[in-house]
Amino acid sequence: MGRHGGLKLRAKTSLFVLTAAGIAAYGSSDSADTSNFPLSFLNGVVRSSRALFTITSCVVDYKYSLHGLPVDSDEYGSTLSQIHLRSARRIQNLCDTNKGFYVKAGQFVAAARQVPREYSSTLSSLQDQAVPCNFEAVKEVIVKSLGKDISEIFLSFDEQPIAAASIAQVHRAVLKGHQQAAVKVQYPGLEYQMKFDLATMALLSRSVAWLFPEYRFKWMVSEFTKSIASELDFIQEAKNSERAANNFKNNKMVKFPFVYWDFTSKKVLTMQFCEGHKIDDLEYLKRMGINPLEVAKTLIDVFAEMIFVHGFLHGDPHPGNILVSPDRHNGFSLVILDHGIYKQLPEEFRKSYCHLWDALIRLDSQKIQQLGETFGVGKYAKYFPVIFTGRTINSKSVLGRGMSPEEKEHLRDEVKSLKMEDVSSFMESLPPEFLTILRTDGLLRSLISKLGAPQRTRLLIYAKCAFRGLSAEENSESALVFIFSSFVLDG
Repeated sequence: MGRHGGLKLRAKTSLFVLTAAGIAAYGSSDSADTSNFPLSFLNGVVRSSRALFTITSCVVDYKYSLHGLPVDSDEYGSTLSQIHLRSARRIQNLCDTNKGFYVKAGQFVAAARQVPREYSSTLSSLQDQAVPCNFEAVKEVIVKSLGKDISEIFLSFDEQPIAAASIAQVHRAVLKGHQQAAVKVQYPGLEYQMKFDLATMALLSRSVAWLFPEYRFKWMVSEFTKSIASELDFIQEAKNSERAANNFKNNKMVKFPFVYWDFTSKKVLTMQFCEGHKIDDLEYLKRMGINPLEVAKTLIDVFAEMIFVHGFLHGDPHPGNILVSPDRHNGFSLVILDHGIYKQLPEEFRKSYCHLWDALIRLDSQKIQQLGETFGVGKYAKYFPVIFTGRTINSKSVLGRGMSPEEKEHLRDEVKSLKMEDVSSFMESLPPEFLTILRTDGLLRSLISKLGAPQRTRLLIYAKCAFRGLSAEENSESALVFIFSSFVLDG
């Protein structure tokens, strides 16, 4: 095919992607407003065009900038890092321009432990903030959703939101019963935009995989689609919050806002207003005399219990979703917000994951490989110790102390031999529950690092909760003794 033939093919492919995205989105939307279709469709096409150009530019950059370079050469590694950075900046610009779900997608990628550091560091700067919707539109959503005027429900309702993100904004209000409330209101017309954007992302990932089979991102688009769809159902979010609150009903160190069900619908969530500051606000902690290390320990305790004991995990623990509130009895408590993204871990998966941490603590390479088969990752199970504990599978280092220079050099040589096909195969083989855990663990690592706590704190608490999750099985007590000896005697 000549140059002009190639250009024609790319032009046809682009037109197909854009049109298909619009049809897929509009056709699957039960609440599409035909009167606004031309404007909505045009807006979607413009957003999709930017996405198509950006992703194509990134893939072409990878394909041709690395062409001819030996995979095990220093030049290859240096060039690859530069391409990662260029591509991350292109995607950051795309998310900043398209806003909305693209910002959420960028944050989702940044929190994924599996992406190169250049992506996570660049995209982590994305802020899920939006220009607030005008108050009349907010009132209309509340009236349509709850069937009552604002004055019939609230004594007062602040017109200025206290927070505005990509899918909703939050207003402070006082209910007729004088309860202080936070009212989360979904933006009007959001469903169609979401379906268009997600259809574009899905079609782009399939197109990239068709053109370059080793670059497969369907797993990431699929997980993002599930998470963002669940965030739009505020009734499910309220149920998640109540279930989590019940799981921690005997824990005085963590709180979940009470849900006012009479004033909650799929698009409006009315809950108790909770005072507090973002968990990474170190100046606030210092001013209040709250020890950041104790905050970090409490945070890891809560999320480790979610993973290993309850099997019901909050999937988005970024700083804005976790507040620190002063408490007369305990000094402080954590307030967990935004319960739209949760993952129910199947019981067999939860137990297997507890057993994996048993094997990771002991560095039982045979057990790790066996569990790798259980999780469906096969030969890639040997990377579990690196991913979770910072040690190689044959490490002689003390847990929590990282790798020796020799181990780092060996791992570096091994990673050099990995191809994009290996990365794609590994990610496709992971159960979706694993992806949620990896994302959550990445966000938690970042938070405890900001709070100044060593990663050994996380490892110890994870280990304790893993064995607590297996407490009904034999040898859990002896295993706990093993853990403490690993940390205390060696540390």
